[in-house]
Amino acid sequence: MEQPQVPTTGQVIYGPETNVRAFLSQVFTYMATALVLSGAMAWLFASTPGLLQYLYTADGGRSILGWVVMLAPLGLVFLMSGMMEKLSGTVLLLTFIAFSALMGISLCYIFILYAPDSIIKVFFMSAGIFGIMAVAGYTTKTDLTKLGSLLFIGLIGIVIASVINMFLGSSTMDYVISIIGVVVFTGLTAYDMQKLKRLGEVVGTGSETAQKMALMGALSLYLDFINLFLMLLRLFGRRD
Repeated sequence: MEQPQVPTTGQVIYGPETNVRAFLSQVFTYMATALVLSGAMAWLFASTPGLLQYLYTADGGRSILGWVVMLAPLGLVFLMSGMMEKLSGTVLLLTFIAFSALMGISLCYIFILYAPDSIIKVFFMSAGIFGIMAVAGYTTKTDLTKLGSLLFIGLIGIVIASVINMFLGSSTMDYVISIIGVVVFTGLTAYDMQKLKRLGEVVGTGSETAQKMALMGALSLYLDFINLFLMLLRLFGRRD
């Protein structure tokens, strides 16, 4: 049984393995909460015409509020990443909750475009792939740092290609982007998991710093999962 180390800041700090388990438990709790909140908000807006009309115009285009809702999550990601050290743990948590809710609202369109049973199947497919890669990232002895750098380059390429395809409207390019996206976000899941495991070995539990790190870790894994899900949905989702 691991013996606790002598606390230096009021919290009990246990051995590395216990630290990792406690830290990752907090990360996945935040992530799961964010996914549930996003799913609930997406379903609420998709099933409530009175709310949906605020996001889309009569001809099916996005309203001004719709564009704000779509772009706001990206802004909050930059805010959390850039201001993490300056924001308190409570403010960072509230920002993370706001991000999750807005992300869900921005994704309400999937319940309109795709059949419910198709969404459920792809969700569980995504969860399976995510789980396998998370375990792989946790258990592997191989350093995935270089792989992470390559995947980040691939991510930038996906973003650029997606923006270009917004104007081209090419279904072939959309298909290729989705395939590459699945590969990139599958790899990023393993990379981020390994990074969080190493972080959990050095971050003491119970501190505000640990809470902030757990929130940012949850944000990374949340984005990996959501983007993997969306890419798979574009490939295998059945439209109504």
